[in-house]
Amino acid sequence: MDGDYSTVKGLAKASFTEKKSEFIGHIKHVENEDEAVDFINEIRASNRKAKHNVYAYILRSGNISRYSDDGEPQGTAGVPVLEVLRKEGLTDVCCVVTRYFGGILLGGGGLVRAYSHSAKIAADAAERLIMCLCRPITVTADYNLYGKISYVLPEFEVKLLNTDYAENVTVKMLVKKDFCTPLIEKLTDITNGNAFIVHGDEYYDNFA
Repeated sequence: MDGDYSTVKGLAKASFTEKKSEFIGHIKHVENEDEAVDFINEIRASNRKAKHNVYAYILRSGNISRYSDDGEPQGTAGVPVLEVLRKEGLTDVCCVVTRYFGGILLGGGGLVRAYSHSAKIAADAAERLIMCLCRPITVTADYNLYGKISYVLPEFEVKLLNTDYAENVTVKMLVKKDFCTPLIEKLTDITNGNAFIVHGDEYYDNFA
């Protein structure tokens, strides 16, 4: 479960037409199977007249992946969608490709290309998130130390949350797990131990 991972934010969709069949790719961030199934059912309900609602999803929890051809020839729909998600490096994500049949058969190869393309353009339409295991760190110091502190922060790829200019300067940030100890040591060194540094528990946050 540890380690950085990529996912998408919210919901996105994109569509294209191939030989009179309309393919609509829908992609959404999900964190468990219940959320994935709810999303699949939601797309099915809003596209009742569609011939197929093919899906695939990948979840970090339990290392789960599922797919369905939803009536298309075996291996021509669900697997291509799943493979796109894998190639894009996405997890905690569900993709549903809706097909409104236009009356012209595409053949096995044509279906694979169409469903792959649908998943890819949906993924491209989504905002990407790079989720990293990190810790919140708060540094409080005199104003004469603020320049030194702010100068070294980019070296540790921190994500600044807030800077409070009160009696002292207080900087709140998120720091990737591997950089936490080196950063604290660096800040302690450049301030000669005169900065008050506290950190919180680890959690995942977006560093895209």
